[in-house]
Amino acid sequence: MSETIIGIDIGGTTVKIGFLNMQGDIIHKWEIETNKERQGFYIIDEIWNSVSSKITEFQITNILGIGVGAPGFVDKTTGIVYEAVNIGWKDFELGKELEKRSGLPVYVENDVNLVALAENWMGSGNKAKDLIAITLGTGVGSGVIANGEILNGMNGTAGEIGHIIADPEGYACNCGRVGCLDTIASATGIVNQAMDKIAENPESGLAALYHKQGILDAKDVFDLAKKGDTISESVINRTADILGFLIANAATMINPSKIIIGGGVSKAGEQLLQPVTRAFQKYSLPRISDKCTIEIAKLGNDAGMIGAAYLVEQETEEALHV
Repeated sequence: MSETIIGIDIGGTTVKIGFLNMQGDIIHKWEIETNKERQGFYIIDEIWNSVSSKITEFQITNILGIGVGAPGFVDKTTGIVYEAVNIGWKDFELGKELEKRSGLPVYVENDVNLVALAENWMGSGNKAKDLIAITLGTGVGSGVIANGEILNGMNGTAGEIGHIIADPEGYACNCGRVGCLDTIASATGIVNQAMDKIAENPESGLAALYHKQGILDAKDVFDLAKKGDTISESVINRTADILGFLIANAATMINPSKIIIGGGVSKAGEQLLQPVTRAFQKYSLPRISDKCTIEIAKLGNDAGMIGAAYLVEQETEEALHV
């Protein structure tokens, strides 16, 4: 029987789990809720109970290993999640705890680094040697591939573009500082900007929609902008300009051939891509932007699982050649 890899993508709301083959094809996938009670105390037990049940159900016998992505600051070499604010983990030995339960080799990586690996393996990256992947969701995540390898840094903090400060007078960030890109280009950041605009323009269409619904999300802002609402357009244009500016600065460091944008906000497609690309070209060195394309991610919610499978394959391959 061919070898199976277990790919796990731990998110703040759900944990996405899949059985994959060596080619990165998903054999079966499912989700469980992320139980954040007691600072995420139950998450690993609930993941393994679910996986164990599916192993029995599908009679999986030849498992190569487990790849797992977690949000926050992750040390790949130790399998420790130093901090995952949305889950409640701090200095959590994710790799060790999952190995203890499963008896299998476990490889841990930051969740967006896995998105970068997946998109480069089977998605928009097309096996680029130098690539930046950014996810725009509740927060801004990023993964950087340089010379074919994920950049991790000394303690797993390399490539955190979401925590480059974009506006020192801006919004407070979960990291404890002020004005990170995370607070502007995320879905949360877009809504915060929109709420500021509503306060300044109480008679606007954006304000009317907010008062009608009692709530606002990033998609509302994009939808209204598409209908010609100038206040909504201004929010998107500012977001895209700042994002393009910081991507241009990040690109100066690694000279990528591809920049990939994923996450929920990326579902806006060309409405987001076009102004970001314009800003990138405006702020970037021409020698960099002339050879770099910006694309929307292709793999959607499966990217984390696929990247986790790639991680296992990569680590196993390296171990065989040591």
